[in-house]
Amino acid sequence: MGKALNGVRILDFTHVQPGPTCTQLLALLGSDVIKAERPAEDDITRGQLRDIPHVDSLYFTILNHNERSITIDGKAPEGKEMLETLLNECDVLVGNFAPGAWIAGRQHRLHGRRHRGRPR
Repeated sequence: MGKALNGVRILDFTHVQPGPTCTQLLALLGSDVIKAERPAEDDITRGQLRDIPHVDSLYFTILNHNERSITIDGKAPEGKEMLETLLNECDVLVGNFAPGAWIAGRQHRLHGRRHRGRPR
């Protein structure tokens, strides 16, 4: 028997604890969660309570298990293209930054395309 969210792809722009806890639960329910982070400004929990140098902290690992991670430079042409591809392929976008903080000024592009090409 499959899980409730099998086949649902989530694009995760969350950080710290509340957002990753949400996407962790979505992953446990079967969704494919892709955690997107900015270069050099990744999720602060990667380094919090780190007990082994140059390794993600256990805190980060617990909050983000069952997720895939990708670094995207939204200002570089390759990053913009990758972001567009992910937005077209994902069913749900989850974020917990202040409005516009991660994708500065691009909310208007996201709002109008919410359901375009994604029948779910």
